[in-house]
Amino acid sequence: MKVLILCTGNSCRSQMAHGFLQSFDQNLTVCSAGTQASGKLNEKAVAVMKEAGITINHHTSDPVEKYLGEEWDYVITVCGGANEACPAFIGKVKHRLHIGFDDPSHVIGTDEFIWSEFIRVRDEIRESFYKFYLENIKGK
Repeated sequence: MKVLILCTGNSCRSQMAHGFLQSFDQNLTVCSAGTQASGKLNEKAVAVMKEAGITINHHTSDPVEKYLGEEWDYVITVCGGANEACPAFIGKVKHRLHIGFDDPSHVIGTDEFIWSEFIRVRDEIRESFYKFYLENIKGK
């Protein structure tokens, strides 16, 4: 089973979703990409995932074009804000889904508030992707 997770920058939400989904099942092929890949991971996303016991610092921030020639069972977009355009995937894919989340990297406030938003979004991603895993992948 192959899953591609898409976002705009591929530095935060898609990377967290990638880490969680891979942790649920090592036999899955999980990749993530962005329509405007930043080329680096968000340091707070790496830290908040490490706090949850998942290491993503070895991930790379890749452009979606890298994956257009491959076939995918699922392509999932994770961008959530109304002002943010979710990427479209024009490659070969069996199922397209959208599971949207706020972008914690755009939060403004105290360090404590920003960190709490990263934790909130991380936990929402874990819950939503575990539900997706149970309903769509496990046992199939």
